[in-house]
Amino acid sequence: MKIGVFDSGIGGLSVFNAIKNNFSNLNIVFRNDQEHMPYGDKTKDELLLLVKPFFDQFQAENFDIVIIACNTVSTTILTELKQNYKFMIIPVQPMVREASLITKTKSVAVCATPTTLKSSKYLALKLRYGQNINILEPDCREWATMIQKKQINQLKINSTIESVLNMGCDVIVLACTHYHWIENDIKKICFNRASVIQPEEKIIAKLRQLL
Repeated sequence: MKIGVFDSGIGGLSVFNAIKNNFSNLNIVFRNDQEHMPYGDKTKDELLLLVKPFFDQFQAENFDIVIIACNTVSTTILTELKQNYKFMIIPVQPMVREASLITKTKSVAVCATPTTLKSSKYLALKLRYGQNINILEPDCREWATMIQKKQINQLKINSTIESVLNMGCDVIVLACTHYHWIENDIKKICFNRASVIQPEEKIIAKLRQLL
């Protein structure tokens, strides 16, 4: 069985590593589009043009499953991709439902790209699971590029996280896989004040179910 993991940049590599650690016997390939990252400010049409060549290659090489390790792609063009490719696609998506189930203060923060926050999929998740909670959406638009270039501005990240903590947030959703690389830093800032969640365990559970 051939499994692909796709992202705009190194964010998806964290997902790839998590999968490899759990399924060392599988043929898993990671591909990304570093030339055109970040994806977080791209339009739907731009994303389709950028992602199509990679997915065409996955199909030409007879991959069985492709994991979209990119919230921006998953929340914006998933329907179009599923319509055009025969392999199974596993997306990631902002964990609004999970956050709504564990928050005690009824206030959560979703750290995501601008395109993800504007997507119809994310808005649908908010409508379905966010009716009785306050969802904060801090400005994280520079984070993916900082992480990709290894030029992390710790003061800016600290300020962003502290601002949502000060507003009563007790769950922080990492809705961009690039942010997984600073997950431990965010957990240190949140120490005993908020939980930090991201979807790698959900992806692994989905793969176990399929395999």
